[in-house]
Amino acid sequence: MNILLFFSLFLLLSSPTCLAQTDDGGDGGGDDNQQITPPKEMNTCNGVFLQYTFDSREKEFPHLKNVTAQSWAFKSELIAINAGTTEVKAWKALIGFHHDEVIVSTEGGSILNGDSFPFKVDKNGTYVTGYPQADLKTAIDTAGDINQMAAKVKFKGTLFGGKVGNAPMPKKLKLQNDGFKCPAPTKKQKTMYVCCKKDPKFKVKKKKTKFYPRQEGAVSFTYDVVQATEGNYLAQVTIENNHPLSRLDKWNLTFEWMRNEFIYDMRGAYTRKKDLSECLFSPAGQYYKDMDFSKVVNCEKRPVISDLPPTLKNDKKIGKFPYCCRNGSILPKIMNETESKAMFQMTVFKLPPDLNRTSFYPPQNWKIEGYVSPHFKCSQPIRVDPSEFPDPKGTDAAIYAMASYQVVCNITKPKPQQAKCCVSFSAYYTDSVVPCNTCACGCEDEDTTKCNPKARALPLPAEALLVPFHNRTKKARAWAKLKHIDLPRKLPCPDNCAVSLNWHLDSDFKTGWTARLTIFNWGSHPFEDWFAGLQFKKAFRGFENVYSFNGTKLPKVGRHGTIFMQGLPGLNYLIPIDNGRHGEIPVPGKQQSVLSFHKKETPDIKVVKGDGFPTKVIFNGEECALPKRLPKKNGSCRLTGAGILSAVVVAFLTFVVISFN
Repeated sequence: MNILLFFSLFLLLSSPTCLAQTDDGGDGGGDDNQQITPPKEMNTCNGVFLQYTFDSREKEFPHLKNVTAQSWAFKSELIAINAGTTEVKAWKALIGFHHDEVIVSTEGGSILNGDSFPFKVDKNGTYVTGYPQADLKTAIDTAGDINQMAAKVKFKGTLFGGKVGNAPMPKKLKLQNDGFKCPAPTKKQKTMYVCCKKDPKFKVKKKKTKFYPRQEGAVSFTYDVVQATEGNYLAQVTIENNHPLSRLDKWNLTFEWMRNEFIYDMRGAYTRKKDLSECLFSPAGQYYKDMDFSKVVNCEKRPVISDLPPTLKNDKKIGKFPYCCRNGSILPKIMNETESKAMFQMTVFKLPPDLNRTSFYPPQNWKIEGYVSPHFKCSQPIRVDPSEFPDPKGTDAAIYAMASYQVVCNITKPKPQQAKCCVSFSAYYTDSVVPCNTCACGCEDEDTTKCNPKARALPLPAEALLVPFHNRTKKARAWAKLKHIDLPRKLPCPDNCAVSLNWHLDSDFKTGWTARLTIFNWGSHPFEDWFAGLQFKKAFRGFENVYSFNGTKLPKVGRHGTIFMQGLPGLNYLIPIDNGRHGEIPVPGKQQSVLSFHKKETPDIKVVKGDGFPTKVIFNGEECALPKRLPKKNGSCRLTGAGILSAVVVAFLTFVVISFN
């Protein structure tokens, strides 16, 4: 018995502790980015060790006989470990993807030469950095803490070609930071690794400062410290829109103070909340016992900051500041370069032990959102060369900030049921409209006992697009009966989108084709200086003209180019929904235009089979949810409901223009 007990204890104590494995190799809990095990290959590395690992791939639809054209969904990861004696600031690696990869998402890092996902890899390589682990400290400075020495970036994407069973690997892998030299990487089955060492011949160029170069992104924030005294400093925040399809309306900016700082006063913006009790019972209230906190703007750890309205532009206390006071409107530079940026100042008070006038800690975890605006993923702030300002006295002297930090944000694709606008499809060859997807913009406020958030949206008659969703039930039931469509027990929930767009394929003939775009505003907020963008797989080169909007071809924006449209002068104001009078059905604000395309440069285009429908639609920077199916042909060539809808809208717009004139 004693021997049996001893043997059981021996097995229990000597057995390794195992964690449950998830599909992607994680431990089933916690952040897998922190679970980094140094590979044995780095034991002889005295520098920065990079290792790329190809995890898995699955064949995507459609399944093709042509091996080189077959697409595969793949997963891979990159680890960067500092095994040297010098800290690496803002590490940057080059991965030479060469299988026509499309990066769909990253975890634990950011793509530096891409502005949005999905990202088609550059022929010169893809540049990657860690997020939030942007710096790689040494083992000496961290007592061997691998979480501070290393970073892991996970990739999900699509690649093309490659034999079954092989692991398609990059052709390049190297560290791009100045002063490092990398040999050719070593390949071993599903891994590729390289040890990049300090180059003894590298001579550091003399620079004014020792900080990092500024990065490019769709939207960037610059956090400049322009004045400093004992215990507080004046910070100037500049928001710049650098992407031609990015835009913010009624923006709300949030960030997180990490060392108990608080905002004493502001100019050019305001905080959405001012709670005196939060100040009094905070560490700030305990330290600044003689301060009158009724004059303090905000003591929240995560304040919400918004732009001032135009009515306060000339206010002596909080207004009269450059690039402010536009109700949170930041346009793309292609529309108005002056209005592509916003700016505000705030006096920041610090707490011990950071009272020294040279001690600055910018807030972390920046996030910005708008009413109908893109979804952004932002990096953590990094120290950059000080910003330069003109001398307020009017001389040619250059004035530099005491310290400058930059935050870069890139556009991400909205998750399912989290869009802010949606698209419906219709065509001349059918009298049914494919409406917006169910819950395209979320169903948080819907009673799902009365509607189905997962049901497929029902085909509708064209005139149903002119009425709000909650008034379409009778039309949907009658249409289903007329078209012999089986109705589910619970009808699908609405799309709940503030903005919807209808793309109607109007004609298709031998030398060209036409379509109509109608924009509906179902919300209570108007859209001034609105814009829309259309991307197609094949149709871009054949775009000829847009007749009621201003249209511009942007060949370098998007995978196949973008058709950029905005309202004509005097017609660039998309009015909100009109609730009607005397119990009438509410009427949405709407605008419409015809677009024409020729087939001279796109002779192989199949308009009706799908090439005539956009693959991506953007409204005011937001990527709209597209239908999951196309209109079906029913042999009808008469003026259909969609054609009647177009005539109704044109008549309505004509009436509006005549009325206003």
